[in-house]
Amino acid sequence: MGNEVTKAPSFILATEFYPPDPSTTATYLGAIADAIALDMRTIVLSGTPGSATPAGSRNDTPEVIEISNWKPPKHALVRRLLASSALAMHLFWAVYRRAQPGDVVMSVTSPFTLPYAIALAARLRGARTALLIYDLYPEALLAAGMARQTSLVTRALRIANGWLFRSLNAIFVIGRDVPPLLLRYPRVRAETIHFVPNWTLLPIGFRAPDDGGHFRKSYPAPFIVGLCGNLGFTHAPWTVFEAARLLRREKQIHFVLSGWGVGWNELKALQASENLENVTLLEPVPEEQLAEFLAAADAWVIPYRRNVAGVSIPSRLYNLLAVGRAVIVGTEPNSEAGLAVTEEDIGWVVPPEDPTGLSRAISEAASDRTATLERGRKAAIAALKYSQQASTQRYRDIMQHLLDSSD
Repeated sequence: MGNEVTKAPSFILATEFYPPDPSTTATYLGAIADAIALDMRTIVLSGTPGSATPAGSRNDTPEVIEISNWKPPKHALVRRLLASSALAMHLFWAVYRRAQPGDVVMSVTSPFTLPYAIALAARLRGARTALLIYDLYPEALLAAGMARQTSLVTRALRIANGWLFRSLNAIFVIGRDVPPLLLRYPRVRAETIHFVPNWTLLPIGFRAPDDGGHFRKSYPAPFIVGLCGNLGFTHAPWTVFEAARLLRREKQIHFVLSGWGVGWNELKALQASENLENVTLLEPVPEEQLAEFLAAADAWVIPYRRNVAGVSIPSRLYNLLAVGRAVIVGTEPNSEAGLAVTEEDIGWVVPPEDPTGLSRAISEAASDRTATLERGRKAAIAALKYSQQASTQRYRDIMQHLLDSSD
């Protein structure tokens, strides 16, 4: 018998995005790590510059170790792929050096190369593994039209996913539409999949429309339809613009469109060509003005492309609920956004990439503004279900269970 002291198991999070990175992914991961650190030693291996914790930090906060990360501009796709692969290799080595048997190592699905490297490093060290799925590949590539079912990339990712998903001890999903896609892979166990939704990042409470407010007073129409956020490859913002074109003679409806990403560039090009009088384009507002901006519209549109159920995360939905606004979602009924809107009766679900159906829903919302605002009141009540405390407690419980259990 020796006098060795057994080290308590640790939780290790490997991620590119972490505070002070301003992205919602970083915000959520920071809160998750902070919550888990209340129960166990927590180490964050972060690819975000300036994220490392200073010496002398409290024991009940994560120890953040900054990992070198090269960040080419977004338009440099080849360089970004090389950078994400390099980061995955750096984080693989960082996990391999630090993980011990009994630890729980978690990664996220961005960049897409990361989960495979982290799961392999953790397995080699005898640690348990967890994955938080924000983007599901190759499904996201297929929905965006960037890959085909029979392509070499798709087949390679499916082979890699087959190994990854069945080797994980826990898979966290933020939508109820994700598990059916995961369970298509052989030997993936349903009991390893845990639905833990994201939460609103704004104070919850219905805000009555203020016609004299900063973001609303410029528009003479009594009913404002909004679109905002990251308009990425899984979104179809052109359907909102086309709906506005179909409703251009409806003087009581005005569209305020804002955002970033490839879809935002598409909207700017469309408006430059059409110059619709019932459409206003706004650059993204500062974070401190977001709640006021979201409260300025009577209803908000979230336009997805076809076949994104289980693929695209509905994080923006929660902030729309928080300010108390009806939502019109272009998506499949079985998607997480579609399920939430239907179950809570807080808006409309229309077929994706269907401008005519979208314009009908907008007309219905505008025809009875009182009923639409009542849906917004229900939305604010529904937002109470999506709290940071409830979601982070769920992460804490599952992590503790993983540490207490044996393979």
